[in-house]
Parts: sequence; C-alpha cells; structure tokens
Amino acid sequence: MHMKRSLLLATSLLTAFAGEAAEAAVARHPVVKRVATRAQTPTSATSVTRPATVVAPAVRTQTPQRRDTVYSGPGEEIIATGTRDTGRKARDSIAPIDIVTAKQLMGTGETDPARALTRLMPSLSMQAYGNDTQAFNSTIRMRGLSPNEVLILVDGQRRHQTSIMNFDTGPEQGTTPTDLDMIPASMIDHIEVLRDGAAAQYGSDAIAGVVNVILKKSVHKGSAYSQMGQTEAGDGFSVTAGGDYGFALGNDGFLRLSFDFKHQDHTNRTGPDNRNGTYDNKIMGQPEVTRETLGLNFGKDIIGSRLQFFGNITYGHRHGESYQNNRLASSLPAVYPHGYTPIQTDEENDYAANLGLKGDDLFGFGWKASTTWGADQANIGNKNTANLAYYSTYGYTPTSFDVGNYKSTQWTSNFDLTRSVKIPFMTTPVHFAAGTEYRYEQYDIGAGEYASYYGGGSQGLGGLTPASAGSHSRDVVAGYIDVDVHPVKRLDIDLAGRTEHYTDVGDTQNGKIAARYDFSRRAAIRASISSGFRAPTLAEEYFSNIITSPTGASGLLAVNSAGARSIGAAALKPERSTNASGGIVLEPVDNWHVGVDVYQINIRDRIVGGGAVNGASAVEAIEANGITLPSTASTSAVSATYLTNGASTRTQGLDITSDYTIPYKRYGTFRLNLAINLNRTTIHHMALNASGKPQLNAQLATYLRYATPRSKIILGVNWKKGRFDAMVRETRFGSVAENLTYYTGSNAYSTSVFAPFVDEPRWNTDIELGYQVLDRLHLAVGALNVTNIKPRKLPAENAYLGSYWYSTRSGQMGFNGGYYYARANYTF
Repeated sequence: MHMKRSLLLATSLLTAFAGEAAEAAVARHPVVKRVATRAQTPTSATSVTRPATVVAPAVRTQTPQRRDTVYSGPGEEIIATGTRDTGRKARDSIAPIDIVTAKQLMGTGETDPARALTRLMPSLSMQAYGNDTQAFNSTIRMRGLSPNEVLILVDGQRRHQTSIMNFDTGPEQGTTPTDLDMIPASMIDHIEVLRDGAAAQYGSDAIAGVVNVILKKSVHKGSAYSQMGQTEAGDGFSVTAGGDYGFALGNDGFLRLSFDFKHQDHTNRTGPDNRNGTYDNKIMGQPEVTRETLGLNFGKDIIGSRLQFFGNITYGHRHGESYQNNRLASSLPAVYPHGYTPIQTDEENDYAANLGLKGDDLFGFGWKASTTWGADQANIGNKNTANLAYYSTYGYTPTSFDVGNYKSTQWTSNFDLTRSVKIPFMTTPVHFAAGTEYRYEQYDIGAGEYASYYGGGSQGLGGLTPASAGSHSRDVVAGYIDVDVHPVKRLDIDLAGRTEHYTDVGDTQNGKIAARYDFSRRAAIRASISSGFRAPTLAEEYFSNIITSPTGASGLLAVNSAGARSIGAAALKPERSTNASGGIVLEPVDNWHVGVDVYQINIRDRIVGGGAVNGASAVEAIEANGITLPSTASTSAVSATYLTNGASTRTQGLDITSDYTIPYKRYGTFRLNLAINLNRTTIHHMALNASGKPQLNAQLATYLRYATPRSKIILGVNWKKGRFDAMVRETRFGSVAENLTYYTGSNAYSTSVFAPFVDEPRWNTDIELGYQVLDRLHLAVGALNVTNIKPRKLPAENAYLGSYWYSTRSGQMGFNGGYYYARANYTF
C-alpha cells in the first residue's frame, strides 16, 4: 500500500514538473531510474540550490538520501550538476542552481533553448545581433561575462563549441561559444544552471558558471508540438515543430528519438539610407534561418547495476542567410543596374556522440568511463554580390562565392570514481570523487575560392586567403579530486581541486571550497571561494578575416600574424579568476522560497578585442597578412583589431530569487515568481601594448563595463484552473551604455574620440493564454513584448549610412519588437 501511494505521488509530481510521466519506466525498466540519476553525474564536486524561476531554494532538514528518480517532490528535485552525491536535492545546495524544465522553456514562447533561458533567468543575457555570420548562433552571457566563460554540458559531459567566431568589434568579439540551439529542444528534460565559478570542478570555460542540459530517459511516452508566429511589423514569420518518443529495450533499457525543425524569415528594422533616402538597406534585422536537429538517447543494463551502457547522439543542420549593406547602382551597373544587397550564407553541420559504461562496484567504487566526440563545421558563402577587382581584371565576376569554411572538433574522454566512506564520529558518510580527463581539440580554417579573395574580395565579406587558412590542434590532460564532508549535523563542506596541462599554454591548478550551514528547516547560509581559469580557444589564437562595407573595411587579425604584431599584438595567455560568493536560503512560510546571493568575480588577463587602429596603420597591418583591400575602401574608413589579454576586471553582483505558490480551490492555483540580478563590472588594470599604450581604447573598455544591463528584473504570474491556464511575465532591462563611432564630421572613424550613448531601462510584457482542449492536447496563444517596445535609436552621426537605427552590440534586448504566436502541444 505504501509503495502504491508513493508511485501515485511520483506520477502526479512528474507530470506537473516535466510534463513527462516516467512511472511506467521506473516500474518496468530499472535502468531508466539509474541512468536518470547516475549517468548524468558530471565531472564536478559541489552542492547546489534552486532559484525562483522554477522552485526557489529551500533548506535541508536531514541528510540527503540516495534517490532513484530525477524528481521526488516540489522543490525536492535530484540534481546532477555540481555534486558527486547521486541523491543530492536542489534545495540542499551549497552554490545556487536554477532548474528549468522543458515545460517552462516551451512556456516562454521562445522556440530556441538559449533565448528561452534568458526569458526566465535574469543572470543570463544575449547580444542583439543584426547582421553577419555571428547572427546565426545563439550565445548567452552569464553575470555580464563573455559567452566563452560559460561552460555547456550535456548529461554532465562537455559539449563542443561552434566554429563560427564573432569577429565584429564589440563585447563578444572573439567568442566561439557552444550553440545550445543545435541540441533538439524536444530531447531536453530539464536544464540545470550553476551560477558559481566551477573551473576547479569542470575545467576551462566555467568562470561564470555552468549550463547542464539533462536529456529525457523515460519509455512508452512521447510528445509533439508546433508553434507559428510573426512580428507586429508583419515580417519574421516563423514555424517550429518537433517531437520525441521513448522505446523500451527489453526490461532494462530505453531508446529515445527526437526531432525538431525551425524556419524563420528575415526581419527589417533599418532606417532610411542617407545615400538615397530609401529603406533598401536591410542591414538591421534577424537573419533567415532553417534548422533541423535530430537526437538519439539510450541506456541499457548489461549486468544489472554492475555494468551499464549509455550514450546519446545529436545532429543539427542549419542554413542561414544574413543581409549585408546595400550597394548602390553605381557600384557595378553593368551587372547590377539597380544596385544589389550581398547576402552572407551559412551551411552548417553540427554533430556529437557520447558513449559510456558505468557500474557501482569496482573494488568498492562507483565508476564511469565515457568518451564524447563532437564537431561543428560551417561553410560560409556570399551570394548576390560581386568582386569589383575581379571584374576589372577579367571583364566578368561571379555573383556567388565560396568564402571559406571553419571546423571546430573536440574529443573528450573521462574516467570517474565515486565512493561514500563512513568515518567514526561523523553523522554521515564522506563522499569522495576523483577522475581524469583527456581532451583533443582541433580548429580548421579553410580558404575560399580564388575569386572570393582576389583583389580585396567579394563585396560584403571577403574570402579567406590561403595565408589565413590552416589546421591547429592541442591536447589537454586533467585530473581532479573532490571531498564532501559533514563535520557536524547541520554543516556541509565541499573541497575540490583540479590540475590541467595544455600543450600550447601550459599548466594550471585550481581549487574550490564551499560550505553550507542549516540553522533550521527554514533558514540556511552558504558561501564559496574558488580559483579558475580559461584557456584561449584555438579560434582566438588563429582566426583572421576581413569584412568590407560600401565605404571601408575592418579586419580581425590573428594575434600571431605579422600584421597583428605590427600594431602591438602578443601571444595570448590564459585568463585567471577568483570567485567569491555568499548567500542565504529561506522558507519564511510554507510554499514561499527565497534565495539571496552576492558574488564577486575577479578576472586577470581577460581576452578581449583590442589594439584598434584605423587609417594608414590599419591598411598596412591588413596588407602585411597578404590581404588586399577593395579599391572602394577609403583609407580613413579602414580599421584593424586583434585579440589581447587587454584588462583585468572585477564583476560584483546580487541575485535574488523568490517564488510563492498559492492554491485556491475556488480560483485556481497561482504561482508568483520574482528574480533579480544586479551586476556591475569595473576595470582595475589595463594592459599596455609594445608601444606602451593601453590595449583598450575608450570604446573597447566601455564594452566590458556597460554592454550588459546593470540590472534585470523578472516578475511572473502563472495561473491554472481546470482546463484553463495563463501566464504574465514582466521584465525590466536595466540601462546599457557604449561609446559610439562617428561616421560623419571631423571625428569620422576616429579610434580615440567617441560619442557617449546610454540606452535607458526598458520594460517588456509577455503574456500567454492556454486551454486543455483534450486530455492530451493543449493549445496556447501568446505575445512576447506585447507593447512592441524597442531600444533607443542611435544618433544620426553615429548610425552608419543612416541605416543602423539600433545598436547591435547591446546586451539589453532585441530590436524586433512584438512577436505573436500560437502553439499546440500533444502528449502520447
């Protein structure tokens, strides 16, 4: 009878949190419950908590016990991130963790996982790209830091990075982060976000925190969805659809298949072109994208719990097209008598495979051995364009070009051991974990066709020259150890240490200590301090390219190239960080959970865009790398930059999360959410180049300090009664600022004189109304930014060609305006 009640309770809670009833899998397939808790355990070492976006932090009343299901009750979710204890609950946290379910991601109205996360978590933000190849990728910043400083895991295993670099000048210049959108959304069970420095646990890139994507593992259950919508302006139509289903592999295994499809059209938010007064220059807007993703996830007992096989495979393909600046009819009237708009294209393939074995008794240790291979390859093209120099020489020009290709490859193998040891005089066992990791990384740059780079290259985006091409690789070997102890009944202390060796940048050792003390079942305090690092990516070390505009050109030069060295570049060093945080978790009354955390992140030798020069110096640097500039480029409108360890920064902030559930029998259930992030970054040291000048000018320094909102507040109300449900979410984006380049007047294209610009705070309102038409069919309509709020427009003298109405470097909010949608969800 007791077991029957437990199964009924688990069924209702699983349905409420994940929309995924897994009781059949638990009852019939023992491997499912084991994989759900143990296969996900990452290479980590600390305890965790829970935010306002889902179920807020609470406090521990007793020692966590080992559980066999991912979810065990409201606020009692078993976590797989930041701990080696397979029974750790979200509310037993030492460091704050946000748990976001697939149902919540879908309920944001966003169909891309990365953007959905930023709708729910104030500590995450995204840059408002409007053009170029980087607009195809979704990148997230955590606590105002670079996307490269956020580590992405899938079921606890390190995920590979994208091959496309953001090479435009701005706060994300040089980044090649992991693209969450290449993981099928229908494959995701929930996402765990660790908001704390974790390089001592996971290795490079985890300076700001960790995002761990946990995959579905149940059987005999599935889902399907479709969403359509468009912007208030009537453009940007999008359609998304996907589905998944779990099959049983005998009585002790599972196999889940997932598929997602998305297509979105261009949007256009461009101002009038000051060359002819028309709106033909469609440079400001989202790109056209078609994306297909496939996923396979599986697990199987071989010898019961003594030996189990597990793994997952993902594949994603993306076709993207991004408008560039319009060329007037005078550019090449013989070919384009009415002018033309170059279009950058991306044919991208992303794939990953993880295979592993694990068991619970290797000389008394639990163990796991796994290997993960992943790669992202982007073939970049340029169509509806021309090469003016090629036409001048040969009397004709191709109108479509193979510009070049990039490929990022990563192969990671891990072996992990865990054990709980009873120690005399201690109330609970000591949890011990240790492991090793080997990682091989490779970054390939392929040259474009001859006509794409000849004599300055194709308009819009010049081809990669043979001098810029090459294959670069490195090996990484790491080892870690973690110990979690309870010296006294209410005190939990976690110690972690990690050492890594890189064949290109040397050795690093990092450590972390975290602690939590429970005063009662309603109040606890927690704190942590750690050291961390981030090795420069191979793309940051070797990437080089040039973008052409109607009047000029800009180039990002590889730091080890002759051109970059001529303007002050030096070899990149790893970033080093020190993270400190402290907080409280409260449950003032039943069903009300509050978490408050303060943090400070000091980063030495941050890798940023620097050394900006323009005019003759820029021309000489670009040409020193064997790149010819287009004849239409004015010398004063040519600029060059490189990546550098340009500054040391201090980021300080405050996170507040709170949620309160109010069950009214007569009026339905209300869930109130509040989440706040306050964040600021200061520069306390500026690096100097070989000439003794600061690596960062006033514009580049401003990107570090003010490109992310100083505050972000999310207020949400979710209501459900019977078959009806509704959501209202209000988001306040704090101000952002930057120093703008002048494009007219005596200071045009200056790299020392800028125009200060502040984008004031903005409020966004999102709403959704839903109805359960049938037991398995749910319909919803909604609106993102229902009041159609947009950022402040740029001053005329700082809007290139007059067309750039909004900043593409702001991390505040997008400039598309309102988006309206309808969605159907079906479970089976």
